[in-house]
Amino acid sequence: MKMVRNVLVVAALTTTAYATAQTPVNQAALAPTSVSSVKQALSMKDDSPVMLKGQVVKSLGDEKYQFRDATGTMTVDIDDELWQGRPISPTTTVTLIGEVDVDRLPTKRVEIDVDRVQF
Repeated sequence: MKMVRNVLVVAALTTTAYATAQTPVNQAALAPTSVSSVKQALSMKDDSPVMLKGQVVKSLGDEKYQFRDATGTMTVDIDDELWQGRPISPTTTVTLIGEVDVDRLPTKRVEIDVDRVQF
């Protein structure tokens, strides 16, 4: 009887360890699964993953663009190769996936460092 209890305890501990192993240790670095708004992104912490859906309405130069959704506008940094050679207009809806970039000097500035553009 004691042997059966020991086996059950070991099985329970193994199941708990397996369940814990299912949660990714890099969860904070993974792309978000839900769309955020510009308003939300402006208040997020530095390096927070973000997904925005809206329009890139204006080029600001040096791979920086003005992005707009229903809640506001903000600056996004999109490397040229992420466009995949596809032209877009200010009315084209895109999804941007990246991280919040907060600079505090000389004044606080929040923008999105884009990792992927979905058309």
